[in-house]
Amino acid sequence: MSPAHAQSTRHASVPTPLGPLLCVARGDALDDAGGDALSGVYFPGHRPAPAASELGPRVRLETDPLLSETARQLRDYLEGRRDGFQLPLAAPRDDVARRVRELLREIPYGTTTTYGQIAERLGNRHLAQRVGQAVGRNPLSIVVPCHRVVGADGSLTGYAGGLERKRFLLELEEPAHRAEERLF
Repeated sequence: MSPAHAQSTRHASVPTPLGPLLCVARGDALDDAGGDALSGVYFPGHRPAPAASELGPRVRLETDPLLSETARQLRDYLEGRRDGFQLPLAAPRDDVARRVRELLREIPYGTTTTYGQIAERLGNRHLAQRVGQAVGRNPLSIVVPCHRVVGADGSLTGYAGGLERKRFLLELEEPAHRAEERLF
């Protein structure tokens, strides 16, 4: 980690119905916007958990415009008043992870897809395992909607925040007419 990166990285805790979310931001120009960006949204017990060295100092939400806006958008989403996020996001350094993230962000609110379908959109169905690895390492839970990826048979599969949280998020987004059709 460069000295500039270490100095600009900071974090705050956002209380939510899913437990406190650890939100991490950085300002090292390694992001989509070329400046300050959200680099992580982590659940309690998140797997894999971020290293303490990746968090920077804890800040108060009201003193950090990006983290404050992240908290506002997360609250609105979890209260059903928002179906997406408009935040600058730190870019993945790996090309496959970057392409997978782009595809995750295209999954419409209230719908799901599979690892195989994402691999097909990348041009190679045999990349499903690699897609699974990229989805499983997504550091921007909820904001980059990896919870919308399910098993080939529609069943719930692993989620860094746990399957109960994944279920909660999918139920939050689920149209009422589809609730009776789901497998979980």
